[in-house]
Amino acid sequence: MTAILHTALFSILPFVVMISLIVTIHELGHFLTAKACGVAIERFSLGFGAGLVKWRDRSGVEWRIGWIPLGGYVKFAGDENAASVPDQNDLKALRAAIVAREGPGAERRYLAFKPLWQRALIVVAGPAANFLLATVIFAGFFMYFGQSTTPPLVKEVIPAEAGARAGLRAGDRIAAVDGKRVASFEQLQFYVQYRGGVPIDMAIVRQGQPLNLRVRPDIVHEPSAFGGDEVVGRLGLLATPAGMRRIDPLHAIGLGVSQTYQVSATTLFYLGRIVTGQVGADQLHSVVGMVHASGAITQQAMTAAHSSGVSWIYAEVFFLSQLAAVMSVSIGLLNLLPIPTLDGGHLLFFAYEWMARRPAAAKVQAAGYRAGLALLVGLMLFATWNDVERLRLFRVFGTLFS
Repeated sequence: MTAILHTALFSILPFVVMISLIVTIHELGHFLTAKACGVAIERFSLGFGAGLVKWRDRSGVEWRIGWIPLGGYVKFAGDENAASVPDQNDLKALRAAIVAREGPGAERRYLAFKPLWQRALIVVAGPAANFLLATVIFAGFFMYFGQSTTPPLVKEVIPAEAGARAGLRAGDRIAAVDGKRVASFEQLQFYVQYRGGVPIDMAIVRQGQPLNLRVRPDIVHEPSAFGGDEVVGRLGLLATPAGMRRIDPLHAIGLGVSQTYQVSATTLFYLGRIVTGQVGADQLHSVVGMVHASGAITQQAMTAAHSSGVSWIYAEVFFLSQLAAVMSVSIGLLNLLPIPTLDGGHLLFFAYEWMARRPAAAKVQAAGYRAGLALLVGLMLFATWNDVERLRLFRVFGTLFS
């Protein structure tokens, strides 16, 4: 029982708080943009299932907290079609029903009758809110905790590893990788860790002279916060840490935008490697892995607080804020994939409507919805199996009940 309470407090609770924040911001993106466009909204729900708490505001919107805290949604008035994009026949019937019930002109408040650009803007607003949240978290992190000042200067090259084989030497300054300027050693590490086995064009400065090298990071297995091992790239370079420096708010916002872009680009790059088979699909993670990661980070925060004498809450925020920002970017990118049931799927149907000058047939949308749902459920089950195997949960359960 003690172990279960420990897991709930230090793993599940931090994850639920993070995912609730991320999903709420995502849905608020849809909600606020729809409100700005004058769209009638029936419900805003944080979580799924029956409402534990619900109330209705002055505009008639029902606010609800569901008992399953792993998602949420905005329900627009008249949104009964499975794909949320009625076809031409549905639109005629819906318009007639609205006019008969509420009078001529009332249909202009419904999402389906809004201009195409407004509908697309409402859909994009959800993922955009996730990117904005990540930017705010990163910017807040830089303002409060500061920015690493470790320069991209090589202190030591580990013999026989990728950097040594490419000809890097102690004293070299890394100026750029693949044409992208490198400002810190941490930025170099972040870029390299997702490019194991991928050639990198590196611009360095050696004794004041520019030099170009081509290096292929080694593929190594390291312990993962999600459990088990993860595949990462490594050069075998060491630097001298130089601490942190405080950042002013304006500069922090710029760094937040830059960090969000880097995380987005790296995530897409890594997903591309998984799809093309360059990296094993066992690197995909599910809710199980994320819960484990939040627990591992909480334990890391407690250890850091104990060793450094800082507040546990301070250390927890330090570590979890970074995970929350990365998760927010990941959820934003996931929702932009052109898969029906996701925001990207709606944009795909909108693109067809823009080119064909009419919505796709209801049966086509319904088929796409079912296929997209099946694909997402399949990916979730696959990722969950990966995490269960990696964490050896079957063995853990067997031990509990033996």
